[in-house]
Amino acid sequence: MDKAVHAKRRQLVVGNWKMNGNRQTQAELIQKFIAGWPQVAGDVEVVVCPAFPYLPMIAEAVADTGVLVGGQNLSEYTQGAYTGEVSAAMLLDWQCRYVIIGHNERRRLQQESDARVAQKFVAAQGAGLIPILCVGESSAQREAGETIAVIGRQLDAVLSAVGLDALANAVLAYEPIWAVGTGQTATPEQAQSVHQYMRGKLGELGSQVRILYGGSVKASNAAELFAKEDIDGALLGGASLDADEFLSICRIAGAAG
Repeated sequence: MDKAVHAKRRQLVVGNWKMNGNRQTQAELIQKFIAGWPQVAGDVEVVVCPAFPYLPMIAEAVADTGVLVGGQNLSEYTQGAYTGEVSAAMLLDWQCRYVIIGHNERRRLQQESDARVAQKFVAAQGAGLIPILCVGESSAQREAGETIAVIGRQLDAVLSAVGLDALANAVLAYEPIWAVGTGQTATPEQAQSVHQYMRGKLGELGSQVRILYGGSVKASNAAELFAKEDIDGALLGGASLDADEFLSICRIAGAAG
C-alpha cells in the first residue's frame, strides 16, 4: 500500500476520558481544548468520549466547532430492564456520532466476550452510530507469539456477525493491552506490522477503513507512529486528559494527513 492510498484516509484522533474528573475539571478541559482547536491545521477528525453523565455538557461545549462526541460503551439491547446500561438511542440523543466497542478494559474487567462485542457492534451500526472496534493482545499472548491469532479471532467474531461490508462504516483500533496506560508503547514497526495484518484481512475494503493505534500515545511519539502507512490516528487515554497534550497530538495528526 503506497502513501497515496494512505493519504486518502482522513486522520482520526479519539480521546477516551474513561472514568476521570468531575463536572468542573471536564468543563475546564474541554474549554481549554476548544480554545486551541482553531490552531490545529490539516485534515484531522477529533472525537471526545467523556463519561456518560457529562455527555450533555461536552456535546453543548463542542457544538458547531467540528469536534465530535462519542460514547465509551453501549448496551447490545435497544431498551428494557438493564440497570446501569446505556442504549444507542440514548447516545444519539446527545449527538454522539461514534461509540467505542470492545475496549480492552471492558473485555478484561467486565468479561465482555468476543460474541458480546459483536452484538454491541451490531447494535451500534443498527442505530446509525459508527463503532470504534478495539482489538489487542495481552503481554502473555504477545510473548507466546499469539498476537495475530488473538486479533484475528476478535475480528472474526464481528465479521461473522455483520459481514465484511459492514466494516466500511466502522473504525478499527489496535490497542495492545500491555501498552495501555503502562507507559510502554509498541514500536512504530510493531504497530505497523499489526495494522498491516488487520488491513490485509479486510481485503479490498482495507484501503478505506481507518485503523487507529492506542497504547500510551504521546506527543513525543505520535509523529513516528502516524508516519507509518497503515496507522491512521490514535485512540488516546491519559494523553487526552491534558488539553495541551491532546492538542499537540491533534496537530501532529493533521500534519500527517
